[in-house]
Amino acid sequence: MLELNFTPFPVLSTERLILRRFTFDDAPRLFELRKDPVIMQYISRPLTKTIDDAINLIKVINELLSGNNGITWCITLKGDHECIGSIGFWRIEKENYRAEIGYLLNPAYQGMGIMQEAIETIINYGFGPMRLHSIQANVSPGNLASIKLLQKNSFVKEGHFKENHFFNGVFEDTIVYTLLTKN
Repeated sequence: MLELNFTPFPVLSTERLILRRFTFDDAPRLFELRKDPVIMQYISRPLTKTIDDAINLIKVINELLSGNNGITWCITLKGDHECIGSIGFWRIEKENYRAEIGYLLNPAYQGMGIMQEAIETIINYGFGPMRLHSIQANVSPGNLASIKLLQKNSFVKEGHFKENHFFNGVFEDTIVYTLLTKN
């Protein structure tokens, strides 16, 4: 079984980014991202309605982290502490050496290769220090930008599940993409 220890928190960096731990100071920016219906259109989670919702989400992120059951990084530009997105492994199956990746980016920073840098970095972390065997992504069929990003990073489509989950009064499809370690 996979044994994980995220202490100390692994701060990761790229050419332009710092991937760091979320703090409660990030709540206003996280609130802005997760209250926007356009940003959240492909994420089957309730919109944040208050700063307290964002604070509670950070608490959940920290609980998963402290139990070594999930890890989420706050995406920032080097030289700027402001949160512009998130990326992480939030559903880890330790017995299967598998984790589900999730990510979100402020639209003002989309199309600049920022998420490409972030995803490459955490894939390397997942297959390196975490010792994952596979990384899974569950994607809405309409989220073409996410599908393109996954395919660019060698994720392979494993299946298309029709109306497999119910959210906001609608049955939604899910496409599952997976990346296996090369080791």
